[in-house]
Amino acid sequence: MNTVKVEIYGSEYRIRGDADPESIQEIAHYVDSKMREVTSETSLGSSLKVAILAALNIAGELFRERDDRNGLLAQVQERAEELSQAIDVELGD
Repeated sequence: MNTVKVEIYGSEYRIRGDADPESIQEIAHYVDSKMREVTSETSLGSSLKVAILAALNIAGELFRERDDRNGLLAQVQERAEELSQAIDVELGD
C-alpha cells in the first residue's frame, strides 16, 4: 500500500492506496483542477460546496464515459454476432 502526499485546493492530504504514486498524484491533480474550475465559474465561498460541485461534475463525466463504453460494447457485440452468422453461412452450418 502506497502513501502519497498530495495537495488539493490548497490543503495537503496523505493518500493511501494500491495505485502507483504517479496515478494517485494524477488523480489528485485532476480533482484539484476540477475544484479550481468550479471556483472560477461560480462565486461559492465554501470549499465544501466547491468540492460537492466538483464531485458532481466528475460523476457526470464518469456516467457519460460509462454510457459511451456501454454503447461501444453493444456495437462490438452486435458486429461480432453478424460476423459469426456470416461465417456460419459460409461454412454451411
